[in-house]
Amino acid sequence: MTDVAQVIRDHLTDVGIDHEELSEGVFSLRLPGERKLETAVRLDVGPHALGVHAFVCRRPDENFEGVYRWLLQRNLRMYAVAFGIDPLGDIYLDARLPLSTVTPEELDRLLGSVLTYADESFNTILELGFGSAIRKEWEWRTSRGESTRNLDAFRGWLESGARPV
Repeated sequence: MTDVAQVIRDHLTDVGIDHEELSEGVFSLRLPGERKLETAVRLDVGPHALGVHAFVCRRPDENFEGVYRWLLQRNLRMYAVAFGIDPLGDIYLDARLPLSTVTPEELDRLLGSVLTYADESFNTILELGFGSAIRKEWEWRTSRGESTRNLDAFRGWLESGARPV
């Protein structure tokens, strides 16, 4: 375990990812994104596997079936990690990988996958699972002349009156 933990320590330091080692072999870090500003990630070095856990989004307010169906379909095309939900319905990316696969190159691919999937999926998850709240916020802001800049990603369907995704 200590060899794998050292590979992770060295790699995170070498690529400039700020991290904290919560206990021996348990790393906490944040990956910066564009749509999702940052993704919280925990790496757990166990006796036989590396656990990867990344928070993506809280439990959807609506359309659970549509959100979870979209996530499951997306899982079929993903590398190393898969979407899952916790008992509360919050959405995560998760993986268990053999310790023998933990190299700097594979860590780079793994963390890149986590960042890509969390970031690329974020707006679609919001549209599918929080569309009513987004529309309500849009209407409130436009009726008061407030800035809608933080809703620009959804402008197309909001302005057209269409349903999201």
